[in-house]
Amino acid sequence: MISTSNTPNFPPAPLKIGNLVVDPPILQAPMAGFTNYAYRQIVRDFGGAGLQATEMVSAQGFMNIGPDEETKEDHPRLWGVMDEARPLAVQIWDNDPETLAQVGRRLAQDYRVSVVDINFGCPVKQVTQRAKSGSYLLKFPDRVGQIVQRVAEACAPTPVTAKIRLGCTREQITAFEVAQAVEEAGGAALTVHGRVAKEFFKGSADWETIAEIKPYLKKIPLIGNGDLDSAEKVVHAFKTYPVDGVMIARAALGKPWLFAQAAAALNGETVPPDLNLEQERQLLMKHWELLVQRFEEPKASVLMRKFACCYAQGRPNVREFRTKISKIQSGEDFYRVVEKYFPRETTTVNT
Repeated sequence: MISTSNTPNFPPAPLKIGNLVVDPPILQAPMAGFTNYAYRQIVRDFGGAGLQATEMVSAQGFMNIGPDEETKEDHPRLWGVMDEARPLAVQIWDNDPETLAQVGRRLAQDYRVSVVDINFGCPVKQVTQRAKSGSYLLKFPDRVGQIVQRVAEACAPTPVTAKIRLGCTREQITAFEVAQAVEEAGGAALTVHGRVAKEFFKGSADWETIAEIKPYLKKIPLIGNGDLDSAEKVVHAFKTYPVDGVMIARAALGKPWLFAQAAAALNGETVPPDLNLEQERQLLMKHWELLVQRFEEPKASVLMRKFACCYAQGRPNVREFRTKISKIQSGEDFYRVVEKYFPRETTTVNT
């Protein structure tokens, strides 16, 4: 049950992460393989996201990869970060406090990012079992605290935040102890995904347990994450649970305008409608062009496959479209498939 002493307030106030004010208190989640510069630019054009984030970056990989001669950036996942609009968070992962501190300091001082976020929630085996990082560390709240403290010291005054899950398994919910460890170590905010690592993305996010974490945090904000796939669910989360902010993840991959819809709903404004087929066709083209500018055609084609599949969710002939788009090798292939399944009309995109 939700404690009455932590009854939510609505509409929500702007979110404060250290000295950073996030308004609206709606965050775009870091997602490996998706939230690169092209996607972030699309979201930024629609508006509504108070804080955006890069893909999660391996701290060890950051240390090992030398600077790109053309972009002067040290990691492929930091494409565009140097000159990108702020606020912007970069999420890093590892299990070594010193490695994370070195990378965090570089991000704060050289890249001047707004927030350095540490991933303690990734459930992928490559991160958990092989690297003993991500959600694996939820079994060791003291270790989480040590990492956060070292990174926070290295990044100051840039705020350091943590993203976690409820625990590794349902039998081992450690989010309460981890939340306290993050705050006591100097973390500036905590984002909680409402599943345990073993569940990956199965079932429903447990917002009741997210809410129960709130009394364990005395000073820093709690950000809820999981299954927010509509403006109505964002409003419901703020009205029902004592969260200070929300983070939208997978649902916005196919609907990057979801942040704008959620922000409008929180403000009591008319919620913009979903895009029609013609508008989505234009958006696909725009996304493609952003990828081509950075990676050129062959690689952009491969990257665009997964994004195009996300946009096609719920559309007519989606299975056939996914089969065709998953095989594209060039811009010519891409245009041919998109023109067939996203017919032209006269309406234009307003972003």
